[in-house]
Amino acid sequence: MLHYTCKRIALALLVAITVSFLSFMLVRVSGDPAYALAGENATAKEIAFVREKYGLDRPIMVQYLDWALKALHGDLGQSPYFRENVSAIIGHRLKVTMTLGASALLFALTLSIPLGVLAAIRPNTWIDRVALGISVLGQAMPSFWFGLILILFFGVTLRWFPVSGSSSWRHFVLPTIALGYYATPAFMRLTRSGMMDVLSSDYIRTARAKGLLSGSVLFKHALRNAIIPVVSVVAVQLGFMLGGSVVIESVFAVNGFGLLAYESIARADLPMVQAIVLILSLIYVLLTLFADVLNALLDPRIRVA
Repeated sequence: MLHYTCKRIALALLVAITVSFLSFMLVRVSGDPAYALAGENATAKEIAFVREKYGLDRPIMVQYLDWALKALHGDLGQSPYFRENVSAIIGHRLKVTMTLGASALLFALTLSIPLGVLAAIRPNTWIDRVALGISVLGQAMPSFWFGLILILFFGVTLRWFPVSGSSSWRHFVLPTIALGYYATPAFMRLTRSGMMDVLSSDYIRTARAKGLLSGSVLFKHALRNAIIPVVSVVAVQLGFMLGGSVVIESVFAVNGFGLLAYESIARADLPMVQAIVLILSLIYVLLTLFADVLNALLDPRIRVA
């Protein structure tokens, strides 16, 4: 297990270095950073001043190494729009989005795994059809539209929850449901198909023939193996929730990381955009590493594959 974990960590570090270089280069190839920072009406003299101020007149590899070394020490530069340190702004906004993403993931798993298990042990019944219907509806319905429906019904009509802001747990209820429901179909279908495959395997029939309790067979033997594909998808979905929460955060006016990304792109805040791309990419890498290690713990065959 230690050897497998070290290999995955080394691969993750290699991917992180590659991602940092690509995120740095993509901002450069999208246009002249000095022109974007100076503004559309800037003169040639002002653009030259910005280029010298931010070190954009140096060789590209020198710029990357300087930026990467500063990033390792937590210095992601200064935001020209917010006029604050990028790291401080991102640290505050990321906490909000992490709270929203973790809540949405917990909601999706709480809804999808029991539904997937029930659909698998009662195939072709009304339970199975209801579960599949919920799955299809969640995949077909746009998240922003579902968010607006939640606002109209629970916020405007019933007045149970606030419809904007992020100052208390009540503000996270509606965006959590809207963001988490979109991830529910993938988890539910994987759980259902995995449980159906496992329940028809020989070792499950053997466990039942030995007289083990149904609950023990279902949760201790079947669900542990059926849940392995779900673990991998959880890492991807959480990364998607963090990176793709801009729509939900805009609908509910949640002052998080996704809304920050939208504001930074709209205002050509390149240091902020570059830092956001880097951090989101590193989150994906870390989540994938965590999923690989957890899968290896659940299934020892993965360690020797």
